[in-house]
Amino acid sequence: MTFAKRSVVIGTAGHIDHGKTVLVRALTGINTDRLPEEKRRGITIDLGFASTEMLLEDGSQLQLSFIDVPGHKLFVRNMLAGTGCIDAVMLVISAEEGVKPQTKEHLDICALLGITQGLVVVTKRDAVDADQLDRVVLEARSLLAGSTLSNARILAASARTGHGIEDVRRELQRVGQNILPHDPDRLTRLPLDRAFVMKGFGTVVTGTLLSGTLKAGQHVSLEPGDLHPRVRGIQTHGHTTEIAHAGSRVALNLAGIDVASAHRGQTVITSNALAAASVVDVVVNLLPDAPELKHRARVHFHAFTSDTLASASIYGYQSADAASSRLMRLRLKDPVLLLPGDRFVLRQCSPAVTIGGGRVIDAHTLPRLRKAVCFAWLEKMDQSSEEGKLLLRVARRKSEGISLAVLSAETGFTAAAIERMVSPFLNDGLLVRVGGDRLVSQESLTASINFVHATLLKRFSDGVNAGVKRSELKSATELESGVFDLSIERLSQQGRIIARGENVFPRDSASEYSAEDQKKMSAIEDIYQNAGLASPSSSEAADRLSLSEREMHRLITFLLREKILARLGNDPIYIHQSALGSLKEILASLKGESLDVARFKSITGLSRKYAIPLLEYLDREHLTKKQGDSRLVL
Repeated sequence: MTFAKRSVVIGTAGHIDHGKTVLVRALTGINTDRLPEEKRRGITIDLGFASTEMLLEDGSQLQLSFIDVPGHKLFVRNMLAGTGCIDAVMLVISAEEGVKPQTKEHLDICALLGITQGLVVVTKRDAVDADQLDRVVLEARSLLAGSTLSNARILAASARTGHGIEDVRRELQRVGQNILPHDPDRLTRLPLDRAFVMKGFGTVVTGTLLSGTLKAGQHVSLEPGDLHPRVRGIQTHGHTTEIAHAGSRVALNLAGIDVASAHRGQTVITSNALAAASVVDVVVNLLPDAPELKHRARVHFHAFTSDTLASASIYGYQSADAASSRLMRLRLKDPVLLLPGDRFVLRQCSPAVTIGGGRVIDAHTLPRLRKAVCFAWLEKMDQSSEEGKLLLRVARRKSEGISLAVLSAETGFTAAAIERMVSPFLNDGLLVRVGGDRLVSQESLTASINFVHATLLKRFSDGVNAGVKRSELKSATELESGVFDLSIERLSQQGRIIARGENVFPRDSASEYSAEDQKKMSAIEDIYQNAGLASPSSSEAADRLSLSEREMHRLITFLLREKILARLGNDPIYIHQSALGSLKEILASLKGESLDVARFKSITGLSRKYAIPLLEYLDREHLTKKQGDSRLVL
């Protein structure tokens, strides 16, 4: 039996010089300090990476990838770039020093990022006596109390002697097995943490694949940047592969892009629908010891590997106190690719300390939406299930509706997942599909139906009583085409309007037509519509329907009044407006050309009996102008 290899990303956290890098080396055999300055100074400055494989009891393999982050307060920015993509944390505390400022700040950051899985390792156990070790373990337990890692195990180990390293390895295995698989319904995203040139290969970028898959040979996009390179090759954990799965550390060799165009903070995507945003609506949780955050305060915004300045506009305008939770709109100095549910961290500009963080609710804010309306919508969104959030997103688009592609871009779910999630709502009638892939809420559709009807009634009250063209009514309502057409269809089914040909009028305005008259008029209309330009005479049509000439004349008068039929001169020749519309389109393509009777007969396929009256009609309508034996098409 073949087992799929699971990949889990572990991030280190802790104060400077507490032994994070040495511990990772003891677990993997890899020194994550790669920069010359890191090796010279003996501290981690930027992100370091290492990995190891473990064989599980069921025969499957667990790939543990470590992101080793800096512990110095000056490099918290780099630390945040590493922790944004991790599944679990390994919090490191020195047995010699105990809990220090960056220990607490890193733990706060893990909580703000929603990291609930991990372990604590008390390092350098060989350098202290048993009493000191016990004191630090108690101090660590006190620190964890009430945090997202309150149930994490605390282990003591020495990277120098190897004492306790196997215990740490077994706990990492347990933690890794408890990490839930990555959601297969999410679109592909790979936030970049490094970009460099490799001799003989060109541009290489690395990151942690948050969701989806990446395949060698496919074209991808970098956001922000609107770049579209091709994936020449893929490595995961140092091994060449044809496909990378979510949860893996990935290196991409990109063709068609200069390394100067790729940088930390960009995201590799495979869906053209996704795009970076500069305005996002979020819920922010401030730390208990955070200073007051004022409306429109400037903060540092960190999400995944991105960081930028942001202005925090607080809904309600009142300042946010420590330990409070508030809805805010963040205006980012630089655009970042974000989706609902993404976690972020906020840091004060001066002094540079972590003050809070939160979750993205909406990265596709609608323009010109009143703040009160937006606030109420965000409150509902923050309390709804994923399916309920889809309903709210459709509803806020009102009569415009929203396509499945845009809904996918707003949520980060694949189109197939969206289809599956909205299916129950379509079956229950809460949502309606319009024009194939556009969704509109039943409430909005009902409002659109009533609006179309009210607009039609107003046109009649203004003196229009011969029917309103569908195109004119659509223009007056400014509704999306699919929603307008469905509204007309529903109004007809409800018996509130009569739609005949291109004309529409309220049922009440047609009270002079009996049900029998309407039936006969529809039959006459069908004859002329099917005949096209070569329409029968009124007497021929009357014979086919067994109508008297007098009755035929009366009914055709109604059809002329409603502009469903047009009469060609004094002769009793009538043509359906749809046929005339098609002829006008043909003439538009001949504008400026000369047209004689023979050519007109050839174009239309008509005999002289129909061609001459029709040309005279076109002259009267100023679509052609007679010049001797020919016509100039105007």
